Amino acid sequence: MRAELVGVSLALAPGRACYIPLRHGRIRYESEGLDLAGAATPPKQIEPARAIALLKPLFENPGVLKVGQNAKYDMLVLARCGIEVAPVDCTMLMSYCLEGGLHGHGMDELAEHHLGHTCIPFSEVAGTGRNQITFDRVPLDKALTYAAEDAEVTLRLYRALKPLLPRAAVTRVYETLERPLMPVLLGMERCGIKVDTAVLRQMSNDFAQRLEALEGEIHQLAGRSFTIGSPKQLGEVLFDEMGLSTGERGKKTKTGAHATGADILEELAAQGHELPQKVLDWRQLSKLKSTYTDALQGQINAETGRVHTCFSQAVASTGRLSSTDPNLQNIPIRTEEGRKIRKAFVAEAGHRLLSVDYSQIELRLTAAIADVPGLKEAFAAGQDIHAMTASQVFSVPLEEMTPETRRRAKAINFGIIYGISAFGLANNLRIPREEAQAYIGAYFARYPEIRAYMDRAKAEAKERGYVTTLFGRRVHLPALQDKNPARRAFGERAAINAPIQGTAADIIKRAMIRLAAALEAKRLKARLLLQVHDELIFEVPEAECDETA
Repeated sequence: MRAELVGVSLALAPGRACYIPLRHGRIRYESEGLDLAGAATPPKQIEPARAIALLKPLFENPGVLKVGQNAKYDMLVLARCGIEVAPVDCTMLMSYCLEGGLHGHGMDELAEHHLGHTCIPFSEVAGTGRNQITFDRVPLDKALTYAAEDAEVTLRLYRALKPLLPRAAVTRVYETLERPLMPVLLGMERCGIKVDTAVLRQMSNDFAQRLEALEGEIHQLAGRSFTIGSPKQLGEVLFDEMGLSTGERGKKTKTGAHATGADILEELAAQGHELPQKVLDWRQLSKLKSTYTDALQGQINAETGRVHTCFSQAVASTGRLSSTDPNLQNIPIRTEEGRKIRKAFVAEAGHRLLSVDYSQIELRLTAAIADVPGLKEAFAAGQDIHAMTASQVFSVPLEEMTPETRRRAKAINFGIIYGISAFGLANNLRIPREEAQAYIGAYFARYPEIRAYMDRAKAEAKERGYVTTLFGRRVHLPALQDKNPARRAFGERAAINAPIQGTAADIIKRAMIRLAAALEAKRLKARLLLQVHDELIFEVPEAECDETA
C-alpha cells in the first residue's frame, strides 16, 4: 500500500526477458537532494503514465494469462496505478499447494529446488545493511539483469510447476481455493480497517501507568530493583535469591541462565507465588502496548487513514491464512485488555462492523472426520458440546454440572484435537498428571472413534509423508522422519491436527470466495475487511445490515 512502482519486468519465453525502467532517480530522492547512486540527473526513461497506459490493455485482457511469483503483491501495486490485472496464475501458490510444509516458497528457493538455478541476490545490486539502497537508486544496467531474471525465472517455474498439479491431485485446491482467493484478499488489503487513534492513545497511556505500578510491585516483592524484561536477572531473583523451584528448576538456556519461559512462571504462580504471576501480567501488558496500542498508531496509512494488514497464503502448512504488518489475527480476546484493543477498530460514519463466525468448527470437523456418532448427534441437536462431554466422561448428570467440570471437559475437547499429552493437560488444568491421564483415558473410552482416527492419521502420515484435508489439500510432515524424538512427536501431533485445522481453513476460504461473488451479485456494498481464522469481519452500510447478515 506504500510501494512506489519503479519499473516492470516481463518475459515471454525462457531465456528472453526485458526490464522497463520508469522511475529510477525520480522518487523522493530528487526533492530531498540525496545521492542518486552516481547519476547527476535521472536517466532517460518512459514516462510512467504513458507506460501504464500502454501496459493496461495487456494486463487487463481476459484472453492473456499473466503469471507472477507472489502475484498478489504485484496486483496490489499495479491496482494503485489503475491496472486491475487478470487472469493471473501464481507460482508461489502452485508450490504451496504441491509442497506445503516441505520448504519455503520464495522465488530464490524454488529456482534452486526446481530449476537448479541460483538467482542474483538483492544485496548484489542494492548493497546490505545501512548501505543498502532502494531499487529506484540502483543503476539501470544492474536493475536490468536483476529484474529481468525475476520474470524469466518465474516463467520457467510456471512451466515446471503447472503440470505437477494434476499429478499430485491438488489442481482442485489450487483452482477452487488458492487462485480465486487472491483477488478477494487483494480487496481486503486495499480496503484496510479504520482504527480510533484517540482510543489507542488513551489505552497506551493507561497501559504505561499500569506497567509502572506493576514494576513497583514486582521490585517490592523481589526486595530490590532489576530489569524485569531480562530473563537472566529474573532467573537470578526467582531461583537464586528467592529459592523458588519447579519441576524445571534446573533448566538452563544456552547462555547458562535460568529458563524463565511462560510455562515455568505459570507453574510457579500455580504454587501460589505472587511475583511470577505479576511478571506474567507485566509481560502480557507490555506486549499488548508495544505490539498494538503503540505500533498500530504508526501503521495507519496517511492516504487512507486506515490500517492495512497483509494476508499471506503460503506460510502456514495447514492452509490457514497468516496476517502480518500488522498481525490482526492475534489480538487476544480472552482478556479484558485484548477486548479493549478490539474496540479501537471502528467503522466509517454511516457504517457498522459485522462479525460472523463458525461455531466450534474444529470440534464439528473432528466429529465428522473421526466419525463419532455421539458427537455428531449432539451437534445436530444443538446441545452444549462441552457440558455433554463432561456429563458422559465424568458421569455427571447435566442438571448437576458445575462450571469447573464443564471447563475441564472443554480443555480436553480442544486439547485432544491438538494431540495434548497428560503433562500438557495437567498444566492447563493445574491438576496432577495422573488425574489428567485418567481424564484422557475416560475420554477415549467414551469416544473410541477419536483414538482410532488418531492412530490411523499417524500411520497414514508415516507411510505417505503427508496428510490431506477433506478438500484434497496436502500437508507434508517431514518432522515424522526426524531423528529427534521431540520433533517426531510434534510431527505426529500435526498429523492428527492438520486434516482438521486444514479443512477448517479450506471451508473459510470457500466461504470468502462465495461471499465476495454473492455480495457483488446482490449489489450490496458490504466490504470484507478481515479474516481471523473462523471469523469474518465486514464493514456494512447501516441500511444494508440486515440483508448482508
